[in-house]
Amino acid sequence: MLGLGTLAKKVFGTPNDRKIKATRPLIDKINALEAEFEKLSDEDLKAKTEELRKRANGGESLDDLLPEAFANVREGARRALGLRAFDVQLMGGIFLHQGNISEMKTGEGKTLVATLPAYLNALTGKGVHVVTVNEYLAKRDSEWMGKVFAQLGMTTGVIYSGQPDAEKMAAYESDITYATNNELGFDYLRDNMKSELSQVYQKQHNFAIVDEVDSILIDEARTPLIISGPAQDRSELYVSIDAVIPSLSDDHYTLDEKSRNVTFTDDGNEFLEEQLRIRGLLPEGHTLYDPESTTVVHHVNQGLRAHKLFQKDKDYIVRDGEVVLIDEFTGRMMPGRRLSDGLHQAIEAKENVKIQPENVTLASVTFQNYFRLYDKLAGMTGTASTEAEEFAEIYGLGVVEVPTNRPIARVDEDDQVYRTANEKYQAMINEIRKAHEKGQPVLVGTTSIEKSEMLSQMLGNEGIKHNVLNARHHEQEAQIVAEAGRLGAVTIATNMAGRGTDIQLGGNVDMRVMDSLEKNPDADPADLRAAEEARHAEEKQKVIDAGGLYVMASERHESRRIDNQLRGRSGRQGDPGRTVFYLSLEDDLMRIFGSDRLDKVLKTLGMQEGEAIIHPWVNKSLERAQAKVEGRNFDMRKNILKFDDVMNDQRKVIFSQRREIMSTEDLSEIVGDMRHQVIDDLVDHHMPAKSYADQWNTEGLYAEVIDKLGIDEPVMEWAAEEGVDDEDIRERLAKASDEMMEKKAEAFGADTMRNIEKQVLLQTIDTKWREHLLTLEHLRSVVGFRGYAQRDPLNEYKNESFQLFEGMLDGLREEVTKQLARVRPLTEEEQQQMLQQIAAQQAALQQQTDAAQPAGGTEPTGNAPAQGQAIAGFDENDPSTWGNPGRNEPCPCGSGKKFKHCHGRLT
Repeated sequence: MLGLGTLAKKVFGTPNDRKIKATRPLIDKINALEAEFEKLSDEDLKAKTEELRKRANGGESLDDLLPEAFANVREGARRALGLRAFDVQLMGGIFLHQGNISEMKTGEGKTLVATLPAYLNALTGKGVHVVTVNEYLAKRDSEWMGKVFAQLGMTTGVIYSGQPDAEKMAAYESDITYATNNELGFDYLRDNMKSELSQVYQKQHNFAIVDEVDSILIDEARTPLIISGPAQDRSELYVSIDAVIPSLSDDHYTLDEKSRNVTFTDDGNEFLEEQLRIRGLLPEGHTLYDPESTTVVHHVNQGLRAHKLFQKDKDYIVRDGEVVLIDEFTGRMMPGRRLSDGLHQAIEAKENVKIQPENVTLASVTFQNYFRLYDKLAGMTGTASTEAEEFAEIYGLGVVEVPTNRPIARVDEDDQVYRTANEKYQAMINEIRKAHEKGQPVLVGTTSIEKSEMLSQMLGNEGIKHNVLNARHHEQEAQIVAEAGRLGAVTIATNMAGRGTDIQLGGNVDMRVMDSLEKNPDADPADLRAAEEARHAEEKQKVIDAGGLYVMASERHESRRIDNQLRGRSGRQGDPGRTVFYLSLEDDLMRIFGSDRLDKVLKTLGMQEGEAIIHPWVNKSLERAQAKVEGRNFDMRKNILKFDDVMNDQRKVIFSQRREIMSTEDLSEIVGDMRHQVIDDLVDHHMPAKSYADQWNTEGLYAEVIDKLGIDEPVMEWAAEEGVDDEDIRERLAKASDEMMEKKAEAFGADTMRNIEKQVLLQTIDTKWREHLLTLEHLRSVVGFRGYAQRDPLNEYKNESFQLFEGMLDGLREEVTKQLARVRPLTEEEQQQMLQQIAAQQAALQQQTDAAQPAGGTEPTGNAPAQGQAIAGFDENDPSTWGNPGRNEPCPCGSGKKFKHCHGRLT
């Protein structure tokens, strides 16, 4: 008998079915336009883009333009790449344009799908960012899909790390920009450390399409992006503490694998104190509970985590004398990424490699808060439905499952559970041999490098030829994945999320043609392709007859999505295939999440060695365990986000203020208001309201006026006058400070003074914001303890961080006022000294140049003024003759230095 829910779905359809059905009229419209667009010439397609642009900017909605825009892209892609978008691809594009996540199975052509909404939304001229998980995919997709956009008269750019400034600026100004999530986030942080608006990369955040959206917005969202600078070097302390950790026994600490946490027991603390005293790291008479021991305790805790929670070849590898982290979800190396709070240094000490100095945070942002900056966000992946709740709650994104172009013909077997890992691996080797002998390609998924290399060794002992894809063999990634579908191929891969290259049965023709061209560069590419296509068709048929791609997994991941991604590698575009998971009670997931009961059941059943339990109930119980872990991870991410949201509100205020300052020419009014606010605060503090004259601290006020406002006024005499109140003092101080600043502006010249105000304001904001970030980090690390006093840590954090923010703004006003009060033009004597120094430097430089000049060298030509030659009419003592140079332009005095380091110097 059918359940009520199932019955209702049969009558009304699922919400997903209704969304799919709603796109049919749009798809019919696009298909009806196909014949008309086929008749257009290449120039007509570009002219169509211009027409659609005008209509979009003229107020016509993008929804109204969608059928024509999609029809134009479909025709452009057919001409540029020979690819015609299927109806389900149009459907995926519609959902992306609506700001949803299109869940499309592997091999359904997501890369092409992204071109449809990207083109439509780029018509507004506000730019579209297509986000990928690595630079290889960003470059590949921008080159590949760039041909489609070029066919339609649109520009494409790509962003990558280490890119020249001018090239990056041009890429951001393109209609469609391909980039990695990391580089976009870092560029956003860099933009908010710039001092001129013209240097800013990301002018606006209009629309982002995120490929492998689950990997980027969920898996990577646990760690924030941080731009940091070097701090004090404590290498010796790490090495000294690292020597203590191996001497700990199991009863000195407790390890909780579920929450990935490790703490010292009381016995452990006593043992540590004794060991640290012996090594001179803890003074006699001190304990680990003393406030002075905070630094040592922090380092000892990080040392313990490095040894007990982080495993070599699983969480990181050592490469070229450097500890490189491994992404637990994709199995890729993450060069340049470092763990914070000294944990990375503790791992470096453990591995006995060079310890890099710790860093201080200059700017940080989480991916959640970065991607929520966009006016519209969309995403694509093969697996999102298991995390639909998180996407809806945090990003406001709906998940729509797009049907496949052809029905799925893959067979997903029930899991096979063995008692020991050894039995499991032996069963896998036997199954791989059987498949290999009949020519069926096999893809073996593992969760760590260590396990992939162990399986590789076992296959080698059996004489089975195979490829290994993990962080160590990262460079051959595309090649290995492309060949994984060949007849009899065996491939071992550590996680298969977002690999970007399809596993095609019989191999990848494009890759083979490129290989053949490398070996035989003089051959005709067309002939080579024809030969490879004939060979491929024959091999593909043999692979299909053998059963298609066979995916085996050596264990289940914490997340069902990662398992589904691996499964989805088989059975693309209606191909046959088979998948099975091999598990044992010794696997991490089974061991941590209650395999004791299952072990008793298996013993009761009297299972023989090498025998597996296979039943749908086992699958269900495993899925429940995975759902529990996913739920816990979601709660952790949600909690991190709640705390980061507090900082994010402040970050938005500071960053928007910086943008406003950079875009404002004259800041005299802003700095004037700041100065008057400082005066108000000083008077309020030293001459409180409703107090008598004899209670005023006029001496203190006089000292602070000299220090903070840079003016020497007879404040004590003013206060002694009959009938003078705090308001009179306020007005007189404001008038005196305004007059002083006006004289300064005259001495410097109005333009130079405005420039000085802008630079002082920006530099002070940056310094104060960095100090504030550090304070918030410290507050975040201790606020959790407030829970013991029955107070909500989040509310405590909100209240205290708001007070700290107010204090930072007060400090900012004071610092800006103080610095501007101290700015002065150079005296004649100082200018002469500077000119003498410059002349001496020039002479030394000329001597070096003469010594390096080859015999018979030619003089430089051209009419550029030589170094040491001032611009016409330049007068040292008259800033009005200096022109209006930018801060980074050469100084008009001809010194060869930048203006900001010469006559534009602030003090």
